[in-house]
Amino acid sequence: MSPSILIVDDEVDILNMLRDYFELTGYRVMTAAGGREAVRQAEKQPDLILLDIHMPDFDGLQVCGQIRHFVSCPILFLTARVEDSDKIKGFGVGGDDYIVKPFSIDELGARVAAHLRRERRHYESSKVKFDSDLVIDYSERLLYFRGETVSLAKKEFGIIELLSQHAGQIFDKERIYERLWDFDNGGSSSVVAEHIRRIRAKFASSGMKPYIETVWGVGYKWAK
Repeated sequence: MSPSILIVDDEVDILNMLRDYFELTGYRVMTAAGGREAVRQAEKQPDLILLDIHMPDFDGLQVCGQIRHFVSCPILFLTARVEDSDKIKGFGVGGDDYIVKPFSIDELGARVAAHLRRERRHYESSKVKFDSDLVIDYSERLLYFRGETVSLAKKEFGIIELLSQHAGQIFDKERIYERLWDFDNGGSSSVVAEHIRRIRAKFASSGMKPYIETVWGVGYKWAK
């Protein structure tokens, strides 16, 4: 399926020009003429977003900051001017690149294609096959055993991700808790042991070997 792009700009002429260009290039295009509409359109999970910064109702920086918690695709800002301070703000809220107006539409197309290729390479490299039965897809946050998905809670996958990406390295409960939990939530590192117990139960019920080993008095590690 062709990649999908969300184009956000309050200037109708620019919006129509970019829509026509990317549709002719083979992309599936969604458009939004303002920030609030952009937030709604972003829920459709486009593969890339072109986002104008200066909009009257809800500027691009606000939009980016609001959608970053549920959108992981590249976000390229469109702006008439950009200074270092602007770039710092934009990257700080989750932007990936800046395109300064007026721009060459062919250069913009090349930038978009480059970001999508990078995403594709990341996605393809995010699937790791540990043996003939176990595959972990870090991008989609899914674990497969013999082709079947093993259902995992968010923190359970987080523990598996941390340990499996550092196979053989020992992590104590406090370090795992520091990585995956918010210290302000009033909990303690004792929840780590309970989550690992649940993971092991799910592994066992799926017929998997116990990939997570306990190093008594020290912590846990992913078996090499």
